[in-house]
Amino acid sequence: MERKQASDYPQELLDLFHEWQHGDMDRRVFMEHLSRFATGGVTAAALLASLTPNYAWAQQVALDDKRIKVSTETVQSPNGNGTIKGHFARPAKAGKYPVVLVIHENRGLNPYIEDVARRLATANFIAFAPDGLTSVGGYPGNEQDAAAKFRTVDGTKMTEDFVAAAKWLKGRSDSTGKLGAVGFCFGGGMVNQLAVRLGTDLQAGVAYYGRQAGVADVPKISAALLLQYAGADTRINEGIPAYEEALKANKKTYAVHMYDGKQHGFHNDTTPRYDEAAAKLSWERTLEFFNKHLR
Repeated sequence: MERKQASDYPQELLDLFHEWQHGDMDRRVFMEHLSRFATGGVTAAALLASLTPNYAWAQQVALDDKRIKVSTETVQSPNGNGTIKGHFARPAKAGKYPVVLVIHENRGLNPYIEDVARRLATANFIAFAPDGLTSVGGYPGNEQDAAAKFRTVDGTKMTEDFVAAAKWLKGRSDSTGKLGAVGFCFGGGMVNQLAVRLGTDLQAGVAYYGRQAGVADVPKISAALLLQYAGADTRINEGIPAYEEALKANKKTYAVHMYDGKQHGFHNDTTPRYDEAAAKLSWERTLEFFNKHLR
């Protein structure tokens, strides 16, 4: 399928797709809305297919890339759902490395997020991308089922799963003990939550278009934070001023980057909302940030 860009769609349609993806609208209502945009021989089903992630576009680092070693690892999570499974990637060369937890969007551990973990491994980090859907059978292979599964998982227990994964990663024998976290959408919000929850155990967090932590919890944050937002993401962006004011008042180390005119999900290179320039710049900033705070 031809790769389309966000500019090929009306903003209203992109906003509706975002609402549907995040469970704020059921499929029937979404398809009714979609039919309004189905013109010129393009059906609503074809529009949906063009908006749905194509994971063939996502792979930047192959599973058999000689620079890295990959495996599937299972972490015990007694306070969560029992265990959490994920994609583990590390540099091929033996030694100790800083570690980074990679947290997915609200659809579980899909191939895009696995690839992000491998990208970090090629940059000389050990990365672990856990699947928050482990307790319901894992990522099912398609976005609609994944989103539905995600909404069935107890949120409190899922948070405990990510806490367990972070502590396991930090405590590994091949870890330097320096822990970072990067997350996207739901995962960006989880990075902010982990910064509160982990305190001094987390050295650096990068949150892509993620919901902010509560202002009252900001004093608990110890990690340096890199907060990356999309200009068109109005709902998430409403929380920026209060969060930034609290971070500043509590003398936290943080940086905010706004990518004007870009869509929520601009880093995800499997959908039309992807923006190559913003994705590359934000990733350069992410690696620079982790190199500064984790080495």
